Amino acid sequence: MQRFFDILFSFVAIIFFSPLLIVVALLLLSTGENKVIYLQKRVGHGGKLFSLIKFATMLEDSANSGTITFDRDPRILPLGHLLRKSKINELPQLFNIFFGNMSIIGPRPLTEETFSYYSSDVGQLILKLKPGLSGIGSIFFRNEQLLLNNGNYLNVYKNKIAPYKGRLEVWYSENNTLVNYFKLIFATIITIFFPKIDILNFLFKDLPAQPSNVKFN
Repeated sequence: MQRFFDILFSFVAIIFFSPLLIVVALLLLSTGENKVIYLQKRVGHGGKLFSLIKFATMLEDSANSGTITFDRDPRILPLGHLLRKSKINELPQLFNIFFGNMSIIGPRPLTEETFSYYSSDVGQLILKLKPGLSGIGSIFFRNEQLLLNNGNYLNVYKNKIAPYKGRLEVWYSENNTLVNYFKLIFATIITIFFPKIDILNFLFKDLPAQPSNVKFN
């Protein structure tokens, strides 16, 4: 049933956002490195790699110097800062959803490097789910770049972000229902327009306890 709603919602969203997609594509062609789309291999359902579609927001060879991006990353192009902050750079993933690589809701698809930071048990549970454009981990860690700015970003991601994000994704794997699918879509919308509202703990009363080392203030 979720697949039906994935197809329906992604098709409607592609039509609705098509004028914006065209404008952004034209702006990217006239700025930066004249590149519109960036394809990156991510770990998908069952561990199968797929090409995640994004608007190009970074220098073309940026992946050669690491796959984790932080807030003041010098590899980000001028227009890229705006696209990343507004999440507009993620909109091309609507095509990933429509063609079945992703769902609207699910664990955020990671590179092989960052996926390896999950423990084996957590990783195996996550691989049973189709990755999502949004999800419980994505919503909670919507400001993860603020954490990455504080110190060695690889160590911060591995030791602070990945453990709790993994616990959140495991929670979702154990509570993967159509009701929670719609609740997380609603939570995503609220987070976009009212980012300071703690919508997750309002909607879900049994989330894993939040560690003190992943606070964003």
